Amino acid sequence: MEKLFCLGLALGMVGGALLVANSYKMRCLVKKSQAEMMQKFDEMVDEKLKGNEKSEETPEKKGKK
Repeated sequence: MEKLFCLGLALGMVGGALLVANSYKMRCLVKKSQAEMMQKFDEMVDEKLKGNEKSEETPEKKGKK
């Protein structure tokens, strides 16, 4: 059962890659999706960095409690 799943997964990946490689619209869609994901990832990283900067500024307050 697991072998069939892995085989189906591999065939699906190959089929998807062939569709994207041979279709201009699909390539544009993939590039657009990648750009959107990278933008969201950058925003998440920026928010996390801002949160870390704020937590580093407050150790003095923690020591006074």
